[in-house]
Amino acid sequence: MLKIHAPPILIKALLSFDLSFSSSISATLSPLQSARLHRFRLRRTSIRALVTMSVPKSDSTGQSMTEHVAGNWYSVPGLRLRDHRFMVPLDYKNREASSKISIFAREIVAVGKEEQPMPYLLYLQGGPGFECPRSTEASGWILKACEEFRVVLMDQRGTGLSTPLTPSSMQQIKSAPKLADYLTHFRADSIVNDAEFIRVRLVPEARPWSVLGQSYGGFCGVTYLSFAPQGLKQVLLTGGIPPIGDGCTADSVYRACFEQIIHQNEKYYKRFPQDIEIVRDVVTFLAESEAGGVPLPSGGILTPRGLQFLGLSGLGSSAGFERLHYMFERAWDPILVPGAPKQISSYFLNTYENWVSFDTNPLYAILHESIYCQGASSRWSAHRVRADHESKFDAINAAKEGRPVLFTGEIATSTDI
Repeated sequence: MLKIHAPPILIKALLSFDLSFSSSISATLSPLQSARLHRFRLRRTSIRALVTMSVPKSDSTGQSMTEHVAGNWYSVPGLRLRDHRFMVPLDYKNREASSKISIFAREIVAVGKEEQPMPYLLYLQGGPGFECPRSTEASGWILKACEEFRVVLMDQRGTGLSTPLTPSSMQQIKSAPKLADYLTHFRADSIVNDAEFIRVRLVPEARPWSVLGQSYGGFCGVTYLSFAPQGLKQVLLTGGIPPIGDGCTADSVYRACFEQIIHQNEKYYKRFPQDIEIVRDVVTFLAESEAGGVPLPSGGILTPRGLQFLGLSGLGSSAGFERLHYMFERAWDPILVPGAPKQISSYFLNTYENWVSFDTNPLYAILHESIYCQGASSRWSAHRVRADHESKFDAINAAKEGRPVLFTGEIATSTDI
């Protein structure tokens, strides 16, 4: 590919150069000079096309308005990567009047396959509200996928480098109703529209591509099948089949989840029975502390109910049981001076915040319950369904009665965070 290493003013001058003068003198040139002039004309045409595609245009606010800007190839061990940025409508139902947001996608191929014609595979990340993984080497499923596909990792709108919605950026929207309205444009239907916007600009001849959806990405994959099947060759789902039904299915989903979480707690305490007493002691300490909890490094309060939320990662992720156990074995500070009060360790408090914080990905907590809804409100489903199981999940009573304290999980997102 032709690379431009010249100041923008020189490129503009080249593009505006009037070749009529060179045409008028071409008859007086030698064969060698004529050949050089012809090569110059070809180079000028190539530069014009490249600049038109790659030099961003800006609106009155300085925001880039070029639909698609492609970066250069670069490397991590075993892979070649290229970054793409697309300017898409915030609201696809009102394209002309809508403001624009930026969507980021990273194209990945095996080393040496940059120019080979290969089918495309779009990966849709789980969440909602999480960006795609950042590849550091050729490993895992990406290594396998790159044997057959050109992989596209798209940061879903509002995450990663796709106009990320953070606690600080959302403060620009001053009223809660306006923010709620803005967030309606960050659901699965808009994610599918973004994917189609990218496909027709990235895939040669806008051919259909394959989609791999993980967890919530699978929800988006099913939405893709409903809204834009013409863009799909196949859809692969891993752990992400949404409940189908009228209205909101959150109640039925959460009721099933509570039974599964009870089973996961039983498995955890069977593997680490010594943790039953440790967790009870922590709950009792929190309940008897001033304000019903202890301060967290960020300024929040760790309460018994908040402690239960460790089940989100501890009971539902790879090696989660082990990580949860090793966290609780360092729950207490050592007593260095006789008579010093017992206290929860700073290690434990910092680890807790790292596990459950949504400061970097708030969309997960905001939108999680709504992914189970279609045309109806959830009416705080997790909170209502938990009330039906409160006798089993009341941490303070469990500690008083000598029962194991049960952890919660994703079902607690709307009630505890």
